[in-house]
Amino acid sequence: MEGMEMNPEFWRGKRVFLTGHTGFKGGWLSLWLQSMGAEVHGYALNPPTDINIFSVAKVSEGMASSVIADLREPDKLSQAMQQARPEVVFHLAAQPLVRYSYTQPVETYEVNVMGTVHMLEAVRATPGVKAVVNVTTDKCYENREWVWGYREDEAMGGFDPYSSSKGCAELVTSAYRQSFLEPAGIALASARAGNVIGGGDWAEDRLVPDFLRASDAGETLTIRSPNSTRPWQHVLEPLSGYLMLAEQLCTKGTGFSEAWNFGPADDDARPVKWIIERMAEMCKAVNWQRDESPQLHEANYLKLDSSKARSQLSWQPRWRLQTALQKTLEWHEAWRQAKDMRLVTLGQINDYQSARQDD
Repeated sequence: MEGMEMNPEFWRGKRVFLTGHTGFKGGWLSLWLQSMGAEVHGYALNPPTDINIFSVAKVSEGMASSVIADLREPDKLSQAMQQARPEVVFHLAAQPLVRYSYTQPVETYEVNVMGTVHMLEAVRATPGVKAVVNVTTDKCYENREWVWGYREDEAMGGFDPYSSSKGCAELVTSAYRQSFLEPAGIALASARAGNVIGGGDWAEDRLVPDFLRASDAGETLTIRSPNSTRPWQHVLEPLSGYLMLAEQLCTKGTGFSEAWNFGPADDDARPVKWIIERMAEMCKAVNWQRDESPQLHEANYLKLDSSKARSQLSWQPRWRLQTALQKTLEWHEAWRQAKDMRLVTLGQINDYQSARQDD
C-alpha cells in the first residue's frame, strides 16, 4: 500500500470547530484546514508561550472566528460552537504537559476531563454536527514498559496526573459515544498520537524546544532521561490521520466511531539521546548533561501500534524521523531569519501532502 490518500476537496467550505487552535498542534491544523478552504472557527486560551506559532504564523488571519476563552466555561463554549454551526469538531485543547500536571493536578483534571465533558455537552446542544475527533495521547494507556506497541483495546491508565487525565478523557468519550452521540447519529472518535515535533513549538519541558533554546542561547542542555524511548513523529503525521478520520466519520458514519492510534514507524521510536545526537549533526552542536537530581516518574518506554489506521484508513507516515527533524530545524532557522512564517508553514504542509512515504 502506498502512502495515505486524503481528499482536500472534502474540506472546501466545511465548517469546522477547533478547540486549542492557539496551541502547537492546533495552529498547524488550523493552517492546514485553511489551505484546503475550510471555514475554521477556533476556541482556546491565549497562546501558552510568549513566542508561539499562532502569532508567528498569523494563524488567525484566515480563520472565520477565534474565541479566546476557557474550556472550563461551558456556557461560553456552547455559545461559540452554536454560533459556528460546525459540521466537524476537532478537540485539541488540553493541559498537555506531564511535569506541569504534578504541580497542578486539579487544573489538569479540570481541563482534560471536565473540559472534554463540556465540549461533548456543547456538541449535544449544537444542531448539524456530524463528526467529532477527540485528540488524547499515547500516554493514556496503562504503561507496562512493554517492548511492543500498545493497541487501541489496551487498558487505559496513567501514573502521573496528565496521563491519567487523558485515560479518563478516553472513558468519557466512550460513555458519551454510547449514551448520547451514537443514538443521535453523531460519529465520535478518539485519536492517540506519539511525541510530536515540528516548527513552532516553544513549550517548556519538551526535548526539541529545549534543544533549540539551548542552541540559540549557547547554553548547556539538561536532560532528565537520555535513555527513555518515545514514538517521535512530525506534527503533520497525526494531523493527517485526524483529517482522514474525520472525513470517514462524516461520510461513513458511526462505523469509524472508535479509538485510533497514529504513531510513527516502529524504528522511529528512539531514545532521547539519539534525538540529541542527530540534531547536533544537523545544526550547531549543543553541550548536554544529565540531570542527576531526583526526578518525577515518567514512562521509560512507550510505543504505539498503528496497524488499525494503516489497514482501515490507509494511513501511514510519510516522513521518517530524520526528515521530521530536518523539517523542524528548517522551520526554526526560517524563523530566526525573520521570514514569513505563515508562508513557510503552509509550504511545509504542501511539501508533506506532495511527499511519498520515505524509504
